[in-house]
Amino acid sequence: MSLILQQAVSLKSCNAFGVDARAAWFARIRDPSELQQLRDDPRLRALPWYILGAGSNTLFAGDFPGLVVNVGVAGIAEAGARDGARLLRVGASESWPALVESLVRGGRPGLENLALIPGSVGAAVVQNIGAYGLELAERLHSVEVWEAATGKVRTLGVEECGLGYRDSIFKRAAGGIRVILQVTLRLPIQWQPLMGYAELARELAALAHPAPIDVFHAVCALRRRKLPDPAQLGNVGSFFKNPIVSRGQHQELLTRHPSLVSYPMAGGRFKLAAGWLIEACGLRGVVRGAAGVYERQALVLVNHGGASGREILALAREVQETVAARFGVHLEPEAVIV
Repeated sequence: MSLILQQAVSLKSCNAFGVDARAAWFARIRDPSELQQLRDDPRLRALPWYILGAGSNTLFAGDFPGLVVNVGVAGIAEAGARDGARLLRVGASESWPALVESLVRGGRPGLENLALIPGSVGAAVVQNIGAYGLELAERLHSVEVWEAATGKVRTLGVEECGLGYRDSIFKRAAGGIRVILQVTLRLPIQWQPLMGYAELARELAALAHPAPIDVFHAVCALRRRKLPDPAQLGNVGSFFKNPIVSRGQHQELLTRHPSLVSYPMAGGRFKLAAGWLIEACGLRGVVRGAAGVYERQALVLVNHGGASGREILALAREVQETVAARFGVHLEPEAVIV
């Protein structure tokens, strides 16, 4: 199948916010050879690229003047076993929530704490998704990528991916454009439930020995109670990261705000609940035009219908400025702003 390259393409159906923006050029690739064609096309040589999965964590704040590359590499295959884990190779365009559910129901648990997180498998690595006591980094073996600098495909081990809190090398400009093609996951052969997250433990308190499917259903129930369905209300889930502060700053904040919600981390630092900070500023449920802060969870920004990317971005900046003025804490977007 030959490469299809289009001009002036609407991205409204390609992002979970449902904002109307256009890409100067758009291509959906299924094979590294098509990426090579894009790399060699003289019309695209001087243009910026944006690699788009399912658009579940992207805010287009305006039209994109370059090339949007939508990855369409699918497929799921066993890849053997190593160090007490079964390996599974998955195409980058596979749906993450569908993958998690099919694995749990098929007797291959290990990802159930990450259930119902929208997006593609490739994007899950880019963001190093995490929830309810588990980060993808703990289940990642390696990633197959195409690198624009060399035009070649190579495999990066998990340690080469620079995974951090909602971060990876794929979010940074250094090293040039990298396109994730396939992801190899590590699923534990000897499964044990991860119950360290208090909210999840409470959800499963009635079960002495929860099975993987029990954990899956509990996580789905928790997420559905807190987060709106993007198909019904445009959103990308948590818009901001939970900020991390020093022990001294944490103690100062706690003295001024005894009900502050925070979590201890290694090295004496503390992670603050960004949703609590936003709600404490009285911003939960506010509406600015067609953009708003979700009434059930202040960490989520929503498109009530017809909001532009610039309107949502303006609201995000209002939230950041209000929180900074009251608490002296900077909220960093978790969403990728384009």
